[in-house]
Amino acid sequence: MGHWNNALFLLAIFMGILNFSLAQNSPQDFVDAHNQARAQVGVGPMTWDSNVAGFAENYANQRRGDCQLVHSQNSPYGENLAYGSGYDFTGVDAVNLWVGEHADYDYNSNTCAPEKMCGHYTQVVWRNSVRLGCARVQCNNGAWFVTCNYDPPGNYVGEKPY
Repeated sequence: MGHWNNALFLLAIFMGILNFSLAQNSPQDFVDAHNQARAQVGVGPMTWDSNVAGFAENYANQRRGDCQLVHSQNSPYGENLAYGSGYDFTGVDAVNLWVGEHADYDYNSNTCAPEKMCGHYTQVVWRNSVRLGCARVQCNNGAWFVTCNYDPPGNYVGEKPY
């Protein structure tokens, strides 16, 4: 009996670790995090798109070797990138970083605060961007690279996101 109890205990620990590593990284987790921010400003929801997600996954795999925050070239999509170290940097953490730029965005002037970035946030809430695809990969240096792509793209100069 003791042998089986030990094996079951180890299996339970492994399943717990596996479940934790998948937490906040699923397509639905990405969609929910985006849609929560969009709902706060009255913008309709996004849906997951497998074609957009395939593009994101392909690009994330290209960045696995260096984890550099370099945007893809000639993309038909809008794109947000994030980088984080530690085992717990999730896809939702990346979305929350982008949404956190809301504090630096002034809707009335449609500008960012001086020397601040807010374009990641405006892409998340861009009213015409309705299809989403994201990917998260662990880079060779152990850090995490997260990319989300948006169809159609947003952040057109002179236009407000919502």
